[in-house]
Order: sequence, then structure tokens, then C-alpha cells
Amino acid sequence: MDTPVEGFSKRSKAEKIAYIAEHFTKDPEASKKLLEQYWNPDPAVQKLHDEFIENTISNYYLPFAVAPNFLINGKLYVIPMAIEESSVVAAASKAAKFWLDRGGFKAKVIDTEKVGQVHFIYKGDVQKLQHFFEALKPKLIQGVSSITQNMEKRGGGIKNIELRDLSDKIEGYHQLHCTFETLDAMGANFINSCLEQFAKTLKDEAASYANFSPEEQQIEVVMSILSNYVPQCLVRAEVSCPIAQFEEGGISAEKFLRAVNIAKAEPYRAVTHNKGIMNGVDAVVLATGNDFRAVEAGVHAYASKDGQYSSLTHASIKDGIFTFWIELPLALGTVGGLTSLHPLVKLGLEILQKPTAKELMQIVAVAGLAQNFAALRSLVTTGIQKGHMKMHLMNMLNQMGASESEKQQLVQYFKDRTVTNASVKEALEKIQSQ
Repeated sequence: MDTPVEGFSKRSKAEKIAYIAEHFTKDPEASKKLLEQYWNPDPAVQKLHDEFIENTISNYYLPFAVAPNFLINGKLYVIPMAIEESSVVAAASKAAKFWLDRGGFKAKVIDTEKVGQVHFIYKGDVQKLQHFFEALKPKLIQGVSSITQNMEKRGGGIKNIELRDLSDKIEGYHQLHCTFETLDAMGANFINSCLEQFAKTLKDEAASYANFSPEEQQIEVVMSILSNYVPQCLVRAEVSCPIAQFEEGGISAEKFLRAVNIAKAEPYRAVTHNKGIMNGVDAVVLATGNDFRAVEAGVHAYASKDGQYSSLTHASIKDGIFTFWIELPLALGTVGGLTSLHPLVKLGLEILQKPTAKELMQIVAVAGLAQNFAALRSLVTTGIQKGHMKMHLMNMLNQMGASESEKQQLVQYFKDRTVTNASVKEALEKIQSQ
């Protein structure tokens, strides 16, 4: 298909599907059938999903699972997880069970400050800009009073606005660095609305500021946008117990500590180490309707805050006590966005006993810590592949077209054998030949 399509977004759903199937798939009828197969049978629910984004032609399913037995600050949770990767939910559940009898997880929110910035160019006298900003600041806050009044009634709003001079990096580059408290909302729309009004007030006031030259009055606003780097929106989760109790499970505390320290020292290892953490974090973030891309970006930036990409988890052995902990920047919400729209998101939050944003931060951090604990436990004992490949076995059998009877036989067969693609294929062929 060499000709661009005109007015695609204005076409009906059926017309969009027909166009895609007929021009870009080998078997148009099979493609149409597949897309329709994943629609929700309830037209009202499907319409709701269709309206989440643009040009919707079907739904893309991910498994929605739960990991039980998480004891967090003395309260028992079952944690919902949306993820496609084998062994993640099993690993989280295994970690939860391990720590259930060792005091469970402790978690606390350190701060909930979020950030937004107005980026602008000013090529005049910096001292004059500073004097201008001091007079401007109350006007900036007053200018967004209609936006912030409801948030302020609940205890949130603007925390501070700073003028930052970054002209050593880009000629004339300055910014309004703004901090916010958005309570149970993730707050992206609230923050961006405030920032765009700040930018308008900045330009309007500069244009009539008597101490600026005509050139200085022409401030150029480049953009106004929240930041997904939130190093002050921070949560800590940890587990600890006596070394003897820790090693009852056949794990060497010293070896576990060394594995963490390797990830702290070595970026190649740290990336994979942190990816495992994000298996747990993203699964809960997605199941609760939050923005996992924003969380990923902010978390990985935080992992590099000291000048080298490093482990997000830490471990220590002191006075006979093993401690394992994580600190994560997490900007999450439990109101607004998909939290009140997506039926499974609403159910996920209900399963979590309708947490506040702070409680959700703690739950997500615990999920990341549990996932990392499970991965490191495997790595320093049996190796990662033994458990992972057993969980992956069903996917392999489905790909090979095994029948239900064959699956049952092979699951039993591989209980005490190494799972590889070649060994599974060989065993399946042997059953089929008999």
C-alpha cells in the first residue's frame, strides 16, 4: 500500500478494521475475525474501552493475576498484577510467603512532592530577571487560583516556585521550577494546567515590566510540562530478620549481600537487576491504572542519580540481622484517569482495599522489593532458569500445539527435569509418535 490514507480517524470502527485487514494483512477475513474475537461482548463496556484512546480496532489482553500473602505494615494484602511474563506472579507470591513468617514487609512514604517546569529563554540582565521574578511569584499563584482551589481544600496545591538560571547549558535558558502536592491524584493534568497558566502570566507580565528593555520584555516560552523525575516523591520498603532465620531457606546471607553489591557496582548487572524490580512494580502500576511508562522513566533516572546507573535495592548485615530494602520515586494516583473508568482497575483497587495514593506507593514498592528478592534468591541458589523455564513450559507447549492430555503428561515429566526448547520438543514428539 503506497498511498497514504485520508481521514482515517473519522472512519467508523468497522471501516478502520476493513481498511487495515484488506491492505495490510495476508488473510483479511481471518484478521477481522481475530480483532472481533477480542471485543468485549457487552457493547457498553466495549464502547468505554474504545474511547480510552484513538483509532481503536480491538482490545489487547494481558493476564490479570493476583499474588497473595503480602503482609505490609501488619496488614495482609492480595496484590493484583497485570503482566505477560512467566514466573513473575509466582516469584512475588513465593517471596511474600517467605517473609510472611519473618515479620512481613515494612514500608513508609518519605515525601510526595511532584515537579513541573516552565522552560523559557531570556537573554537580558539576570539580576533584573531575579527582581522581576520576586514581584511575579505572588501573581503566578494568584493566576491559578481557579485551578488550585479544589486541590487546596483537600490539603494539596502548589508547594513552591523557583527561578533557575541554566544559561551555562543553553544560552538564555531559564526555568520556573515548580513543586506540587496532588494527594490521591497522580496530578498530571492539574500540574500541566497550572504550568500553562504560569507561562501565560510570565509572558504577559514581562511584556509590561518597566525595568526590562524592549528586548528583555520578549521572553520566549519554549514549553510548559510536568517532570516524570520525582526524586522527592519517595517511598521506602524493607524486610529484615536474624541471619539464622534468613538462612533457613537455604540461602547464604553473605552471598545474597554480594549479589546486591555487584548490582550496585556494575551497570551491566544493575540494568537487569532493576528490570526484575520493575517486573513487580509495573505489574501493579498497570493493574491499578497508573502510568507505567512515567514510573519506568523516573525510576531509572533515580537509579543514575549518583552519576552511575546502580541498584535500586540495598542490603546489609549488622549485629546478626539481615536487612534488605528499596527506595523508589513513585508518582501514583488512586483517583482520576483510568482509576474510575476501567472496570478491572476499579476491581484491582478494591482488592487492595481502596488504598490512598500513599498506601499504593508502599504496596508497589513492596512488590518491586519482593520481585527482586525472589530473583536474587534463585540466582544465588539454583539459578534463574530452573524456575523460570518451568513456568515458561506451558507457553512452549501451547506454541508447539500440544493437546490437553499431552500438556498434563509433560508437566509431570518435567517436574524433575531441565526444561529447554529442544528437550520439550523432543519429549512432545516422543509422546505423539506413541
